[in-house]
Amino acid sequence: MSLRDTARKFEAKLKKIKVVAFDLDGILTDGHLWFDGEEVGWNRTFYIYDGFGMKLLMKSGLKVGVITGGDSVSVKKRVDLLKLDFLYQGSEDKRQAFLEIMEKYKVSADEILYMGDELFDIPLLKKAGFSATVPNTGAEVKAVCDYVTIKESGKGCAREVIDILRYAQGIEPVMEDF
Repeated sequence: MSLRDTARKFEAKLKKIKVVAFDLDGILTDGHLWFDGEEVGWNRTFYIYDGFGMKLLMKSGLKVGVITGGDSVSVKKRVDLLKLDFLYQGSEDKRQAFLEIMEKYKVSADEILYMGDELFDIPLLKKAGFSATVPNTGAEVKAVCDYVTIKESGKGCAREVIDILRYAQGIEPVMEDF
């Protein structure tokens, strides 16, 4: 099934989405960490296409950000570089962040897309209007999600979900000709 066909399958849910929130480790990264010294702390590798996809969503008026249990300089720098709308980090209990997002942006849970891969993501995955995860996560997480990506953690899985959302909402990139 193509991503456009997948978008049509979930169109009713996806058309409602106004906020997109991603877990970081295992979604926007492949889950590998390395210590880069006291100044930087724990570091990660990010997939460049995910970042551009997030920018496309923000240009269309959607709010986009990260809710992560981790807390590091590299995460903050990546979020700042992309100029994401929000970052909640440092707590594996992500429920409060989800509630604050609902309040801040005046949206209901069914207007939020959440993508996560860990057991502590389950409450958000169950509450969100559309939920997605990766194929390399556990069965318990997959069981509560609307969609399991074809691509694995940190290898374009977020962009896959972004593109499905774009197709459902008719969001096309505007590229100036020269």
